[in-house]
Amino acid sequence: MGVTESGARKKRQKRNMRRAILMTIGLAGVLTVAAVAPGAVQLLKVTGINARLRYQTKTVLGKLKQKGEIEFVERNGKRYVQLTERGERVLELSGERLATAKPKKWDRRYRLVMFDIPERRKRIRDALRFKMSDVGFLRVQDSAWVYPYDCEEFIALLKAELHLGKDVLYAVIEEIDNDAWIRKHFNLPLD
Repeated sequence: MGVTESGARKKRQKRNMRRAILMTIGLAGVLTVAAVAPGAVQLLKVTGINARLRYQTKTVLGKLKQKGEIEFVERNGKRYVQLTERGERVLELSGERLATAKPKKWDRRYRLVMFDIPERRKRIRDALRFKMSDVGFLRVQDSAWVYPYDCEEFIALLKAELHLGKDVLYAVIEEIDNDAWIRKHFNLPLD
């Protein structure tokens, strides 16, 4: 692996650690500081990050505090971590926020979400389909859904919430053949 690839990999790992911790706090609402590390490590396994990054949790918490995305609160002699408004915005916890977070101008890229969830996990598969439909994704095939705006963090959160790791793929696509019906569905320019 070259220097550039190695550097990109380290940045990706740090970014994923940050997201995993924010998702852990976001899903739980408020967590004791002692509970953040184990929860984050479990979430890291789901998101594909090696558990050896466990030691970084404390450092990442400090950086998230500096950025104003989390805050430490003390109740009954215990120290807790909770998301701030800024942290919630970063995380895009709810589908309503995803739907309202549309940029003024479309970047001319589609976000494709594909999944292959076995029949024995049918309830999870149905929950994923329902949530994506509820948020505004368009079903192009049974296991392929499209959305025209950035939704990577939302999909990461959904994967973590439903315990889906490699079963769900997220791709950014420049072009889709015969996409007029997709553009019409999302009220995008037809040019």
